[in-house]
Amino acid sequence: MVLRLIYTTKAVQKKNVGPSGPEKYTEEFIKKQIEEFNLGKRHLANMMGEDPETFTQEDIDRAIAYLFPSGLFDKRARPMMKHPTEIFPEQRKIQWGEDGRPFHFLFYTGKQAYYSLMHDAYEKLLNVQKYEDELMAQDNPPQKEKKNLAGSRWLTKIELEEMLLEKLSDNDYSRFIQLLQKLMTSPCGDIEEKYMQKFTREVPMQLQKVVIEPLKYDERGVAFSTGEGARKTARATAVVYDNGSGKVTVNGIDILHYFPVLQDREQLLFPFQFLDRVGKHDMVCTVSGGGRSAQAGAIRLASAKALRSFVTEKEVEFMRQAGLLTYDPRVKERKKPGQEGARRKFTWKKR
Repeated sequence: MVLRLIYTTKAVQKKNVGPSGPEKYTEEFIKKQIEEFNLGKRHLANMMGEDPETFTQEDIDRAIAYLFPSGLFDKRARPMMKHPTEIFPEQRKIQWGEDGRPFHFLFYTGKQAYYSLMHDAYEKLLNVQKYEDELMAQDNPPQKEKKNLAGSRWLTKIELEEMLLEKLSDNDYSRFIQLLQKLMTSPCGDIEEKYMQKFTREVPMQLQKVVIEPLKYDERGVAFSTGEGARKTARATAVVYDNGSGKVTVNGIDILHYFPVLQDREQLLFPFQFLDRVGKHDMVCTVSGGGRSAQAGAIRLASAKALRSFVTEKEVEFMRQAGLLTYDPRVKERKKPGQEGARRKFTWKKR
């Protein structure tokens, strides 16, 4: 009985079989499914010892996972119990009347919402062209101004499908966008601006301009800048001084003694080499956590951020493109159960 309630109806079980008749998705059918869902939720709450009135969808999912544990990777193959409004497509509920006849005159096109939208958009375009002709007849030609989607974009194919509740092909989507583009570039397209705004979305700023702190001066009048960096579990702070001799100390120890490996020293000093500033600055670093390689990476990021105050905006952009100002998110991959390591498998032996 619980299994029948989980799958709600046989229509859901027969996933690859189309509906046998329009009555399956009428308002009466959906109403019946909601009644069965509420009854099944009450039974499930009683089985789990919970109050049916306060039994939420999260409680249902938790109960299903407890009563029917599944090791299937694909979540769609696991047992489920959802509200009928989440299972059955919304547009199917209003396609047919009680007599089995479709409501919309474009039903048999297979994409009634899409073609209805195309009709509306084309009608808007005709209205704009008619208004332009009227202005031309009055010897008042409209001014041609270049228009674009500054700070916004058209809906993507997926977003348009969610709006229409229909699947669209690439050609269908491109035809609709071309129609909107033509409407927008029309000299009098402003009169349908509200209509076009329904199919646009604001584009968030991808790259916000980073505020670079100005140079500071110590009691001796020497300019300096501070930067912070991280790599794995290592955290570093670097103070870069101007008019230096290239001396670098890490936690009060000279760089040659703190990083005996040449590769670590090369990584640490790469920002200075990239900007051709080796030997022109002194740097005092404090670092904690991680190993020597991670500490070198953290100091490299910290020194690169500190050097931004000494260079031009163009050089800062070159540093960003080279990856000197980007945090390295790579960490050691965990060992997997049933394997010798993260990727390595146990040696197979026949006997």
